Amino acid sequence: MSLKFFDKLSQNLIELLTDKDDYNVIIEVENKEKSFTAHSNVLKFRSSYFRKELENIQPNENNIKIIIKSSISAQIFNVVLRYIYGGIVDLENCETRFIYDLMLAADEFELEELTNKLETLLIETKGSWLRTHFSFIYHFIFNRNELKKLKNFCNDIVVKHPNLIFNADDFTSLEESALVSLIKRNDLQIEEVRIWDYVIKWGIAQTSTLPANHDDWTKENFLTLKTTLQQCLPHIRYFHLTSIEVVDKIEPYKKILDKQLWKDINQHLLVPERPVKSIVLPPRSVLVTELPTRAEEPRESFSTIISEEHAAEISTWIDRKTTVYTLTNIPYKFELILRGTRDGFAPQTFWNICHGHAYTVVLVKVKGTDEIIGGYNPLAWDKDTDGKWMETKNSFIFSLKNGNIQNSILSRVKGQYAVYNRSKNDQIKGGPYFGDFFMHSMESNFTLDDNCYCCGYGDCYEKSIRPSSSGRFSIINYEVFEIVKKTT
Repeated sequence: MSLKFFDKLSQNLIELLTDKDDYNVIIEVENKEKSFTAHSNVLKFRSSYFRKELENIQPNENNIKIIIKSSISAQIFNVVLRYIYGGIVDLENCETRFIYDLMLAADEFELEELTNKLETLLIETKGSWLRTHFSFIYHFIFNRNELKKLKNFCNDIVVKHPNLIFNADDFTSLEESALVSLIKRNDLQIEEVRIWDYVIKWGIAQTSTLPANHDDWTKENFLTLKTTLQQCLPHIRYFHLTSIEVVDKIEPYKKILDKQLWKDINQHLLVPERPVKSIVLPPRSVLVTELPTRAEEPRESFSTIISEEHAAEISTWIDRKTTVYTLTNIPYKFELILRGTRDGFAPQTFWNICHGHAYTVVLVKVKGTDEIIGGYNPLAWDKDTDGKWMETKNSFIFSLKNGNIQNSILSRVKGQYAVYNRSKNDQIKGGPYFGDFFMHSMESNFTLDDNCYCCGYGDCYEKSIRPSSSGRFSIINYEVFEIVKKTT
């Protein structure tokens, strides 16, 4: 029989923390403006970081050891210290950024238990915030040796939406470990030749001594680049490139490859059935989202908002047909890019995930009604503009037949104000913008206020898709699909 009294033990240890009589350690934080007292025996048995630090610090004349952590805030360190002593962390009413910073501090102090708990908490309950601040988080966490769950969470997003990282302005500042963790994935959704281009671009950016003109490179220059990319080159799927790609892209940099590999690549192009000495990696898998047909067994719907009949109607509008496609001859695949209930409702999430995607349909389920409204944009969404209208004759907005909504409404663009790419400052509160229909939230969450809007007069498009008296609205969910032509 075992009697356990952990609550009382925790309370007594926290009381020890506040006792100023017997401390022998001072930790200075926040640029030495704040300080905390502690006990070396508690610190070193609870944290391998503090054990190593205390072993290397000589006590002062009062037999006190001083640890300086200037970059840690007093608020964060107070929580860390109370966890070390009492095993309790109170996150009531804490902002997500505070939880994230606390996780980084716990990782720095090698508090594995606390780090893992906070990492799981962020992934399971704060996914929207993580996606909204994706670029900032992604570039930072790969400076750390741990945080494996968060790294996997981020990479699971990037492999499906590689433009988030590879087309970002700060791509070349990516940590080597982050780049390697991506290009080794079998499910990275980029053509292999583009992966090679990005790897070369990243390698050149890390090597400032290389001549700007590739034709001027010496043998030593190629050797330098080879050394820089030694962790990346083994993960390229060379034997799944076409002959044109090898000639145009690989051959100019053949000097950074091992001689046997270059020999095997050429042999494979000439005699593909003959075995080679080099390691042949499998081709990358292609993720495909097909619309289910009636002949198939029931399975999870491709959308939580629209039906196959709606998809057929939207496809008809895209092709400007007068007769609606049947379910068996829909010419397009609706490939899911974003779902609010999965990816979050922050406006910035839309721009981060949909950046670079063209031929997209935005679908919105209006709160409190049966309305499903949306818009089609054949042009690419661009999060890197200062705010710019895009002109196209092929965009349209619509309302779909659903529940009490008896008929669908199609409204085609009638002027030059078809689709608007918001400025970076505007993306914090503003989502997709189709002239007379846009998504907006002062709370930076489309479900928390009534700031989405449809014009009742049809200024930019032929007609209104909602009654003029409907006003602004909130949403339950929204989805963005990329419309891809089916191959026969």
